[in-house]
Amino acid sequence: MPISIGALAQKTGAKVQTIRYYEELGLIPAPDRTQGGQRRYDAHHISRLSFIRHARALGFSLAQVRDLLALADDPSRDCSAADSIARAHLRAVKAKIAALNSLKKELGRMVDQCTGKSTSECRVIETLANHDLCATDQHPVLS
Repeated sequence: MPISIGALAQKTGAKVQTIRYYEELGLIPAPDRTQGGQRRYDAHHISRLSFIRHARALGFSLAQVRDLLALADDPSRDCSAADSIARAHLRAVKAKIAALNSLKKELGRMVDQCTGKSTSECRVIETLANHDLCATDQHPVLS
C-alpha cells in the first residue's frame, strides 16, 4: 500500500527534506504521484531509505552510499567492491579516532596546566599563542 512522504519520514526516521534531497541525488527513485501530484512511496522506497540511513549513521559518505546501493542493486556481483568500500571507510575512521585521541591528549594537557586565574596567566591562551608550548609539533585538522 503506497504511503505519503510524511509517512515515509515517520517510518524511517528521516526528515521530509532529506527524502527529497536523496531523490534529487538519485539515491531514491522518484515515486509515483497521485493525480493531485502527491508523492506515493512503496516498500522498495522504505527499504532503500532504511539502507541509506543505516549507511549514513555508520559514517559512509554519500558517494560511498551511492556505490554501495549500486552494488546492492546487482545481487549477482562479487561483494569484494563492497568490502573494499567498507575497509577504506574503516581505515578513515581509525585515522580520525587517532587524530581525536591526539587532540584529546593535548587539550587535556593544556586544561590541566591552566591555573584558572587571570587570562594573563592562562595556560590555554599561552599555548594557543605559542605552538612551542604544545607537546607535539603537529595537530591533525579534522573536518
